[in-house]
Amino acid sequence: MGRLREVGAPYVVPAPTAVTIRDRLKGLSSQDEQALRQVGDHLGALASRDLKARCTAGSAFDNDAWAERKRGLTAESSSRWAGAITKATNDQWALARRGQLAHVRALEAEVRTVARRLALPLRAAGDKRAAGGYRSRREWFAKSRRLRVLEDRLRSARADGRAGVVHVVRGGRRLLHSRQHLAAAGLTEQRWRERWEARRRFLQADGETGKRFGNETVRVTPDGEVSIRLPAPLAHLANAPHGRYVLAGRVTFPHRGGQWRERVSANRAVAYRVH
Repeated sequence: MGRLREVGAPYVVPAPTAVTIRDRLKGLSSQDEQALRQVGDHLGALASRDLKARCTAGSAFDNDAWAERKRGLTAESSSRWAGAITKATNDQWALARRGQLAHVRALEAEVRTVARRLALPLRAAGDKRAAGGYRSRREWFAKSRRLRVLEDRLRSARADGRAGVVHVVRGGRRLLHSRQHLAAAGLTEQRWRERWEARRRFLQADGETGKRFGNETVRVTPDGEVSIRLPAPLAHLANAPHGRYVLAGRVTFPHRGGQWRERVSANRAVAYRVH
C-alpha cells in the first residue's frame, strides 16, 4: 500500500479586491452617439500610435520612456487621458509578452513529444504517461514534416522573445483576418468596417481615490448621470462647464449597484470603460 498524500495546513482565501459590473447606456441622443464616436476615434488613434511606440521600444523600456510618451499624448488629450492610454498600452504589451512566453513553452512541449515518438519504433506500446510510437510509416513521415514546422516556429518565437518583439493588433487579429474572408464571416465590407472602427476606439479611464465620485475623466454620479472630460481638440463639443460632455442617458447598475453607489459616494476610485 502506497503512502497517503499529506494534507496541507488550512488557510483563508483572501477576499476579492475588485468586482466588475456593467450596464447599458440607454436613452442616448444622436448627438450623444456622435460625441462618443468622435472621442473614441480620437483617443483610439492616440492609443494606436502609443502602442506602436511601445512595441518599437521592446524590452528597452523604463519609466523615463513612459513619461516621455505620456507628455507627447497630453497635448492632444489631457494628462489623465494620456495616463489611461499609456497604462492600457503597457498592460497590452505585457499581456502579449506573457502570451508569447506561453506560446514558446507550448511549442517546446510539442516538439519534445513529437521528437520522442519519432525516436520510437513503429507501433511501439505507450503507457499512461506518454503515447507510444506512430502507427504507420506514412504517419511517421507526416509527423517528421510536422516536427520541422514546429522547430521553425519555435526558433522564430524565441528570436522574437530575445529581441522583445511582440505581435499585437488593436481591434483583434481574428477580426482583422476576417477582412479577407467577408463571405465566410457573413459580413459586408461596410459592416466589417463599422465593427473594426468600434473595436479600435478607446474610451476608458482608471479612477482616483479622493476625486469627485472616484473618477475625474469618466464621471458617473450616484443618480446615474454620466459625463466625460473631453480631450483638448474636442473641447468644442462640451455641453457642460469645465470642458465636460454630459450624456442624456442614465445608468443604474442593477447588479451590485449598492456597492458601486457606496463607493462613488465616498469618492473612492472607480474605473469605467465605455464600449
